[in-house]
This record gives sequence, C-alpha cells and structure tokens, in this order.
Amino acid sequence: MTSELIIDVREKEISIALLEDKDLVEYQTEPRDALFSVGNIYLAKVRKIMPGLNASFVNVGFKKDAFLHYLDLGIPYNSYQKWLKQITSDRKNLFPFEKASRLPDLPKEGSVANVLTVCQDILVQIVKEPISTKGPRLTGEISFAGRYLVLMPFGDKVSVSNKIKSGQERSRLKQLVHSIKPRNCGVIVRTVAEGLRLEDIQADMDILARRWEEVQRRIQAATDRPQLVFEETSRAVAMLRDLFNPTYESIYVNDQDVYEEIKRYVEQIAPDRAHIVKMYDGKVPIFDNFNVTKQIKSGFGKTVNYKHGAYLIIEHTEAMHVVDVNSGNRARGVNGQEANALDVNLGAADELARQLRLRDIGGIIIVDFIDMNLAEDRQLLYERMCKNMQKDRARHNILPLSKFGLMQITRQRVRPAIDVHVEEDCPTCMGSGKIKSSLLFTDVLEQKIEYLTRKVGEKHFTLYVHPFVASFINKGFWSLKRRWQLKYGSGIPFIAPSFDIIPSQELAFLDYRFKDRQGETIDMTQETDGN
Repeated sequence: MTSELIIDVREKEISIALLEDKDLVEYQTEPRDALFSVGNIYLAKVRKIMPGLNASFVNVGFKKDAFLHYLDLGIPYNSYQKWLKQITSDRKNLFPFEKASRLPDLPKEGSVANVLTVCQDILVQIVKEPISTKGPRLTGEISFAGRYLVLMPFGDKVSVSNKIKSGQERSRLKQLVHSIKPRNCGVIVRTVAEGLRLEDIQADMDILARRWEEVQRRIQAATDRPQLVFEETSRAVAMLRDLFNPTYESIYVNDQDVYEEIKRYVEQIAPDRAHIVKMYDGKVPIFDNFNVTKQIKSGFGKTVNYKHGAYLIIEHTEAMHVVDVNSGNRARGVNGQEANALDVNLGAADELARQLRLRDIGGIIIVDFIDMNLAEDRQLLYERMCKNMQKDRARHNILPLSKFGLMQITRQRVRPAIDVHVEEDCPTCMGSGKIKSSLLFTDVLEQKIEYLTRKVGEKHFTLYVHPFVASFINKGFWSLKRRWQLKYGSGIPFIAPSFDIIPSQELAFLDYRFKDRQGETIDMTQETDGN
C-alpha cells in the first residue's frame, strides 16, 4: 500500500487529504485562523468546583470553561503543584527541573473539593477539542508527543507500545530509552520506533526535552492567567507526525510557507525522506489534479453508494450515529438471498470502516446490516469489520451482531465529526429561483473579463469555471477562449496570453471564480448576475 498526503492551502482554510492507493481515507479542513488546540498547554485558573461531578471548570481562555475531572488531574498532581510554586516564585533564576522532588501520588479515590480551590493556578493540557456546547476537556498529566517517543514530565516509567510484539525488541528499546531519558521524566515508546538505532531515538528525545525546557521558561515569565505556554504544531505538521510512515510516496503542498514548514519537519525526523515533500504549482486546483474533489463529493452526504448499487444511509443524532445498509437495486445473486446479503454486508463493512476514518466519526455508532440467518456468516462479517478497523488510529471497540442484526461500535472522539455539505447552492439566482438563460452565461463571463482588463486594468488573472463550461469555452481552434485572449489579452496570436481559463471540479455548473497572479480571489460576483 502506498500513501500520499495532499495539502490544499487556500485564502481562508487549509484542507488535508490522505490517499491510500489513490483512495481518500482521511480528510480534515479548518479555517486558517482557527487553532488546533489538542495538545496545547496552559497555565490556567480554576473557575468553579463541582463536588457533585467530582470535577472542576477551568478558565483556559475559551468561550466555554474547560472541564477537568478529578481522575484527570493525574498521578503526579502533587509534584506538579509544588514545582509550580518553586518555578513561579523566582522570575530571574529558573529552578532546575532535575532537582524537583517527587511527592506521593494523588490517590485514585478522592474528592476534587479537597484538592483544588477556586482561583488556584494549575498546569493543564487539552485532550479534547470544544464540541457543540461543551468546552475543552483537560488533563493534568502533561505529555509531549514526538515521532518515536512521548515524553511525560514527573513520570518514572519507560513503557513500550503493545503493538511491538517481540520481547527482545521491547527490552532493547527500554534499555536504550532508560540510558538517555532526562531525570524526573517518563517515556512512552511508540510503535514506529521498532528497530531504530540509538541515534534516531536520541534525536527525538532531544527535541522533546527542548520543548519542555521552553515551557518551563514561559511558565516562569507568565504574568497573566490563563497563559498559553505551549502550542501544538500546525495542523498539517501534527497530522503528518502521527501518520508519517515509509510507504509515503509524496507529500504535495500548494503553498510556499506551508511547504517549507513541512520540509523542515521531515528533514528533522527523516532526513533520507525529505525528497518526498513536493511543491505543487500547477494551474489546475491541487485537489482536482489528484481526484480528491470528486471523492469528497461522492464520499460525504447522507447517502453513500458503494459496489453494485448498494448504499449506506448515515444519520447523525445528538447521542449517536446510525448507519443503515441497503442493497438498493442490486440483483439477487445466483447463490440465493443469503449469499447476496452476505456480499452486500461485507461491502458495507469495507465502506463503513473508510467512512469512520474519513468523517472522523466518534462516540457510539449503531449499524443495521441486512439480516443473515447463518451464524457463520454473522461471524465472518464481524471478523471483516475488525480487520478493516485495524488501520484506524483512533481507539475503538466492536461488538458482534446482536440478535436484532445490529452491530455496536464505539470510536474515540477527539474533535467534532467532519461534516461536508455536498449539496450545491445555485450560484446564479441568489435564492430567488429565477435566473438568466444559461445561453447568456458566456456573455456574462466576457463582460467580467472586459471589466477586469479595461476598467480595472488587471491583465494577468485566471478564470476558474465548471469543467463542462470550460470544455465549451475551449471547443474548436477559434474557441471562445482564444477569441477572448486575442480581444482582451496580448492581442498577438499563438503568444502566451495574459490570462487563462482553468476547469475546477469544486465549482457549480454556472459558478466562476477569478484569481490574480498572486492567487488571491478577485470578487466579481454581483446579485444582478442571477436576475
């Protein structure tokens, strides 16, 4: 299996698509001004104690106060609080973390009211994004995730990922990490560290240790509460850190700044793989070029089609996600209804596993498969679903089919599920329900081009239109495109024109978009276009 990461950086948002064997399996999109807050560390203040919940609400600067349960305070809570007083009491000399003393662990059975007080300073880390009306979820156990290791201040153990099965390799890694880890720190060895040399592990350890040292300096200098003392890496780098593996063929980026950021990161963690980071500078939108746009529009929405006419219906409720499997207009197989039901269900299991990753669906998922009478067929379906979910990085649990033919799945939810609206609004009527004849659409485009070139003086631009419209404009030797270029461009035949017309799959049929030579959108839409 080969993997490609496609990063589309636009003016207002950044989108990341992971392709496995050219199939879209993970997709994330965020506004460019939005921060990915999971992993951020704050020096915060306790806002409210809730003895009934055995929890507290903490102010970390969000609209909604963050939630911190007593069990999430962490075993080393007492050690952190003593060290926090030591480091903030002297603004000039940084208290050496190596000399910090470890206090008795926080008991598992206890009351938050006996541990925290209102307005108390506390060091916390976000483990779950704000979702719907809920604020972020916090932990008091600070950790720094690297490529191969996870560093945990005030920890005392070296743990190795359970996915590393070899006892000899586990012992080797433990011994290596024990020899290089900083004092007063615990370490978790990640699966990708299997078989690595000491030099690679040492380099990752040094990066994490420097991050922790920087956090200490920021805590010492902090005067306001709440104060952000550590910010996770950018969304693109964070996803790359968790997903990067030797099967990556390419990482394509269409923005110079993000390209350089990712290039630096890959050079840091895998110098021999830095060449796979590539700058995409083609005129066709990057997602169109790699067939991502089409897969997004076919992969999201309430109804998802898969093989031979069968389809899934995915419904989102407040408490859970419900999936219904339908055979559609599929013809009955030659082996009868039971074999047909098994085939449809196995295909549904394949597509559902992809959909859970693609939409990042978390929480409780109930799947209504087509009824099957044979116990061996139900077991085969359960095994198929478990196998498909092995590729999923999120923690999950799958139960066998119930007597009602329902499968229950729980999947870790860290952030809201991805919800992409694939339905398109009419770009020409502006909601009025009345539009000009589509025959006049090219006249509208020509008017826009004339206005840009002769009134505004913008000679170098790109016009993006729906592929069908682009085909019509480019049809023939003396096409509309060539006539427009001669009339409003350089005016010299067979010389490179000053503007170009590019098909874009993300645009609706009569939609269009102008961009200048820097790639900035030129707003040319007018309400009168649709009247």
